[in-house]
Amino acid sequence: MREDVEGLDLSDVTANWVNAEVLRRQMAERVKALADLAHTPLFFGRLDHRQAPGADPSRPRAAQPPDPVGEAEPSLYIGRRHVHDAVGDPMVIDWRAPVSQPFYRASKKDPMGVALRRRFGYTGGELTAYEDEHLLDPAEEERASRLLQQEIERPRVGPMRDIVATIQPEQDEIVRSGLGGTVCVQGGPGTGKTAVGLHRVAYLLYAHRERLARTGTLVIGPNRSFLHYIEQVLPALGELEVKQATVDELVARVEVRGTDEAPAALLKGDARMAEVLRRALRAHVTPPTEPLVVVRGSRRWRIPAYEVEEIVGELLARDMRYGAARAALPQRLAHAVLVRMEQGGEAPDDRVQDAVARNPAVKAAVKQIWPPVDPAKLVLRLLGEAEFLAAHAQGLLSAEEQAAVRWAKPYRSVRSAKWSAADAVLVDEAADLVERTHSLGHVVLDEAQDLSPMQYRAVGRRCSTGSATVLGDLAQGTTPWATRSWRDALGHLGHQDAHVEELTAGFRVPREVITYASRLLPSIAPGLAEVDSVRRSPGSLSVRRVPDGGEDSGALDAAVLGACAEALGHEGSTGLIAADSRVPQLAAALTAAGIGYLSPGEETTAEARLTLVPASLAKGLEYDYVVLDEPAAVVAGEPDERTGLRRLYVALTRAVSGLAVLHRAELPPALADPREEPDPPAGADTPR
Repeated sequence: MREDVEGLDLSDVTANWVNAEVLRRQMAERVKALADLAHTPLFFGRLDHRQAPGADPSRPRAAQPPDPVGEAEPSLYIGRRHVHDAVGDPMVIDWRAPVSQPFYRASKKDPMGVALRRRFGYTGGELTAYEDEHLLDPAEEERASRLLQQEIERPRVGPMRDIVATIQPEQDEIVRSGLGGTVCVQGGPGTGKTAVGLHRVAYLLYAHRERLARTGTLVIGPNRSFLHYIEQVLPALGELEVKQATVDELVARVEVRGTDEAPAALLKGDARMAEVLRRALRAHVTPPTEPLVVVRGSRRWRIPAYEVEEIVGELLARDMRYGAARAALPQRLAHAVLVRMEQGGEAPDDRVQDAVARNPAVKAAVKQIWPPVDPAKLVLRLLGEAEFLAAHAQGLLSAEEQAAVRWAKPYRSVRSAKWSAADAVLVDEAADLVERTHSLGHVVLDEAQDLSPMQYRAVGRRCSTGSATVLGDLAQGTTPWATRSWRDALGHLGHQDAHVEELTAGFRVPREVITYASRLLPSIAPGLAEVDSVRRSPGSLSVRRVPDGGEDSGALDAAVLGACAEALGHEGSTGLIAADSRVPQLAAALTAAGIGYLSPGEETTAEARLTLVPASLAKGLEYDYVVLDEPAAVVAGEPDERTGLRRLYVALTRAVSGLAVLHRAELPPALADPREEPDPPAGADTPR
């Protein structure tokens, strides 16, 4: 297929050099999308149907159209990409095609016309096993797939990979939901919500490619390390045009050089600030005090002040964006002049109205009545002048809240101001009040529980005319402003009618680990369903107390390094997660011991499999083995206990195969007794 594209003769097929260059780039992208991926098979499954897909089951087999495959039972191979042979006949069907859906949803109860489902097992790109399910055979019992389990448990080395071979029925329903609606996915650790969101993008691009090619798609993650971790998933599925960004990058209209105390950041992220900004912006509109007089040739046309004020009032009442209303004002004033001209016996046309709109008197009136406003300067004044803030926050923010929001000292200019991340979101809000923000066709927002209302509004502006996939876990909210309700969050996003789905089946974290971490749920997210992991792994959890060595933490460091060495003895990646304050000391200990380590976002390899992870950056990442250093320090590193426990919950749930917790200080009460569930009785069904 690559050779076919590369062999196309593009000479003399375009009208000009511009079209030729566009076509060449499109062909280059096509070749890039068809690149082979090392250790990635082209197909992972096969479906044998009772009759040809799409055939009428009421008609006898002999009356059906001939089977294009030419086999006794029509077979379809399912893979990551569509693959055809030299004459264009399909050899592998794209997993997103409607005919592939039974591979994920067919069951003994509802076989969907499938007689046999075959799963293929690969090791390093080499076919090593296959497994059959005869869905129409009543004598064959439904059983858990061994190959599926092995694929889920395969060691994590390198960036996040696709899950097309292991998508579960409840995940497939979300992946294939339509473009028209917004979907919110609440999912605990290991439920695959991030993968589901990314695969939904791939599906939507397959089903609505032309529309999304025009409007664009965007994936928003919590930080660059997370985006680097997931960045290869979509290209592996042949989708190269999806952009990625953090919320901070979306609103980067000013340079962020400062930070806020938690109370100030909490208030700046409050939705009330949107109304404060709207009031402050509209306050720049000044009612006219003098009539408008336009001179054309030997005649003067006069519009009384009260009539100009009516025009301004009408524009304000329409609640247009500030810039759009300002652009409309000259034309409205010019129209009023044309009415006077017609009453005076003249017959002006549109060209005369445009000329009047450009008249110096009209321009001067517009500048005085509706002056231009720079969004950054507006926020600069609002946060720097107590009187200006008080005038527009009256009835919205108390005097104490206003004092918390204001800068300790005002800055003279936009360049000299030490803007914080929360300030940048306010500037973005103000910019949207002036000029509408460009909307995309679809936006994926991951780790959404950590956004403030104002950040939700910033994201919502990027999909105001499109749809969104919102992913998160209320129990993993680790900011003081973390949302407590998806309905509230979706309201701020502007997608109140979004459908909320909850994933409770865990596929990544062993049951022993997730059960231990879930002891924190009553304290951090009361009422939230506990993840039911499909994987049992006896011995995957270890909680060890290091004897207290007084002020010297050398004993703890040594124990942590020993646990890392033990974890590195296994296949796969290892993450050493610690409170941010402990990272420099552990880095020095690793260096002194001659143990190399990576930073979050750096790709693990066969030679470098240990990553030192600050707890603040652990969200969304996963490792085969995790060593967690001093849980009490992780909790203490946050502004309040609830946020600290949520941060700890995140750190506890990053492991795929094993978790070792090492501590000197007392553990949180809920974790003090690391009881493990008993092994299931003999003969019990293994959960899928």
